[in-house]
Amino acid sequence: MPEAPVPGPDTAALNAIEAVIRTYLDGLYEGDTAKLAEAFHPVSDLRWVDGGEVKVLTREAWLAAVASRPNPKAAGLPRHDRILAIDLAGPEMAIVKLNCAIPPRFFTDALVLLKTSDGWKIVSKAYRVEVKG
Repeated sequence: MPEAPVPGPDTAALNAIEAVIRTYLDGLYEGDTAKLAEAFHPVSDLRWVDGGEVKVLTREAWLAAVASRPNPKAAGLPRHDRILAIDLAGPEMAIVKLNCAIPPRFFTDALVLLKTSDGWKIVSKAYRVEVKG
């Protein structure tokens, strides 16, 4: 009995997810809170560890912080964006691992995206940061 063919990747979903990630990375580099708000679902949050404790920041608080700081593009800083992995966990969920930077801070992000009635949105971001130089 022949084996059933293994389905290929859902390229439409992967392209849509990558577009959301590019919007996020562009928004981060440009300090464009409208782009960041487009990529992140309104109930999303950001999480990291500080002194061994998990910290949580709402999307709105994060957007306010981004709006109040100098952006890497205006400072003439180079981009360090790199998508490391996109795991399409199902037709409505994906996990993306990437690197980005606001030198001297270099980040590794783990993003959870869900496909909503408005398309793919980042619903949670966990990250770590390393200061270099």
